[in-house]
Amino acid sequence: MPKATIIGNTTWGNTLGTLLSNNGVTVTLWARSEGEAEQLNHEKHGYASTSDIAEATDGTELVILAVPSQKFRENITQIKHHLNSRTILMSAAKGLEVDSGKRMSQIIEEEVPSLKKQICVLSGPNLAKEIAQGLPAASVIAAQDIITAKKAKDLLRSPRFLIFTTDDVAGVELSGALKNIIALGAGMIDGLGLGDNAKAAFVALSWNEVVSLGLALGAKKDTFYGLAGLGDLIATCVSTLSRNHYVGYHLAQGRSLAEISTSMPQIAEGVTTTLAVHQLTKKLSLEAPIAEIIHDILFQNKPATELIASFSKIIKD
Repeated sequence: MPKATIIGNTTWGNTLGTLLSNNGVTVTLWARSEGEAEQLNHEKHGYASTSDIAEATDGTELVILAVPSQKFRENITQIKHHLNSRTILMSAAKGLEVDSGKRMSQIIEEEVPSLKKQICVLSGPNLAKEIAQGLPAASVIAAQDIITAKKAKDLLRSPRFLIFTTDDVAGVELSGALKNIIALGAGMIDGLGLGDNAKAAFVALSWNEVVSLGLALGAKKDTFYGLAGLGDLIATCVSTLSRNHYVGYHLAQGRSLAEISTSMPQIAEGVTTTLAVHQLTKKLSLEAPIAEIIHDILFQNKPATELIASFSKIIKD
């Protein structure tokens, strides 16, 4: 029986653990403490939890890192000495490392270069709560070595969770990360009560910026118009389950970013991704004016009403 390890006691991590367990995979979730492991085991998710990383990774074929992007390097550093030569390493995070601007697969490759061919990423319109309820969904697994992607696909797919594969790792990761910035803006437009016409225009025109930025960073254009791109964008910009939409909406309602973040049990990746893109575009002399508007609202205390005024000016220019 195949074995998988989940790193990250997050909603998405637990949902993926359940998907694997339902497929007959032996799943172990690595918890941060004995108390957390005991609590998870008491909740009976259908798989075991342990605070012993050696136990969690013993004989595992697949390790899924479902942790916030800013904690990603810390987690891969903690587990890398417990991996075997056959382990597939999958990132389920949608963000960029702020300090470096790196994607999650690049961080894995830096920390575990010996397993370069066994790195893959999972992304798509995957609202965890819906999948946990058994509602149908689809996703994309990307890997440099397509065989790795197909091996991971065989473990995760089910009649209600369809999976496609690609070798465009950069495109899949950048789609998943950058769409969160657009979702913040879509939430602001809803919070301001500007209507669906305005939101549709904003999302469509902003996505052009994302595609241009993605191409400059080595992604393939087609990926942005597929499941990992437009599919994920639509789900994140319209669903009330979207954490990034939630943050944008409540910013427009007058709440502070600190207040909103403190009230949320999970992290909205778009916030730190906006900061990472701000720094990355400056470093590489790239242009991302719409992302800059979102950045200034988040970090420069500009009101959300600036979104439409600044956006209109960019479009006219």
